[in-house]
Amino acid sequence: MSDDKTQAGHTLIDWRPDEPDFWETKGKAIASRNLWISIPALLLAFSVWLVWSVVVARLPAIGFDYTTDELFLLAALPGLSGATLRIFYSFMVPIFGGRLWTTLTTASLLLPALGIGYAVQDPETPYAIFLLLALLCGFGGGNFASSMANIAFFYPKKEKGNALALNAGLGNLGVSVMQFVVPLVITAGVFGAIGGAPQVLEDGSQLWIQNAGFIWVPFLVLATLAAWFGMNDIADAKASFKEQSIIFSRAHNWIMCILYTGTFGSFIGYSAGFPLLMKTQFPEVNALSYAFLGPLVGALSRAGTGWVSDKYGGGRVTFWTFLFMAVAVGGVLFFLSIKTEPVPSGASLPASWRCSS
Repeated sequence: MSDDKTQAGHTLIDWRPDEPDFWETKGKAIASRNLWISIPALLLAFSVWLVWSVVVARLPAIGFDYTTDELFLLAALPGLSGATLRIFYSFMVPIFGGRLWTTLTTASLLLPALGIGYAVQDPETPYAIFLLLALLCGFGGGNFASSMANIAFFYPKKEKGNALALNAGLGNLGVSVMQFVVPLVITAGVFGAIGGAPQVLEDGSQLWIQNAGFIWVPFLVLATLAAWFGMNDIADAKASFKEQSIIFSRAHNWIMCILYTGTFGSFIGYSAGFPLLMKTQFPEVNALSYAFLGPLVGALSRAGTGWVSDKYGGGRVTFWTFLFMAVAVGGVLFFLSIKTEPVPSGASLPASWRCSS
């Protein structure tokens, strides 16, 4: 047991973040350490969760003869399983403790990461295996709910919003990081002979699609170790499922669920489907080079604008957010509808931007 009465081992037995003196002398440093271990773990969770959004766009090129519907199903399944797991994951921190649960859930991401790496190397891999791996990627989606619940316990009310915005926003960067990194690492033998042989395309070029899964493995191992040795449990933050289930009787919970479906649901669903959408609608464009930009804007805005709702009110900000989202969707539909129209007289576009009619 530590000589400090604040904690026993990794468990914080005296935790009073809302008391200014305690917070400044002890609490802030402990909370910050847990937050900055949580953020990269969550970033990796989002990276693995959405990795299929890039992988599916490359499967046909390496010999997997799937229909467009089958490819979109693979891109959609992680979202389905991730959303479902969030319901259960949100209750786990008060039951098992944030340190143990973060360690276990981060380590669980090794299953889909390694599985994808091996499965894409064999053109005879059954479609059912890919469906299973896509569902397993949903572990990353579930991690978000437990990560946010865990970090919320560490901060005083006056700083909780900013801490959660950093955890969520920088964690969401995992989508953009993945969509930027994976197109790069699949073009080189990053792991040498250990990573397996490349896939040879019709034009003679080579791809290492397995790197889309393997690239996260060393980072997941490091994040798992950091969570186990560096994070804390809070003794007072314990509750059974029955004690927590009171939330199901609160109307505001269901209202927030509907709103969240429109906001984060749109963000993650569009991030998952956008690379394949661009690949099918604009085949002459190297879509994977641009796919990361949307999630990047979303993640950074989430991390840096939590103060907007604090200042102007969450309801007002939510209203305008939904309005702008509707305009953006209208823009996507409009530009998809005119993508085959000829370039106006006197205007020109780079050849790589044009789409065949």
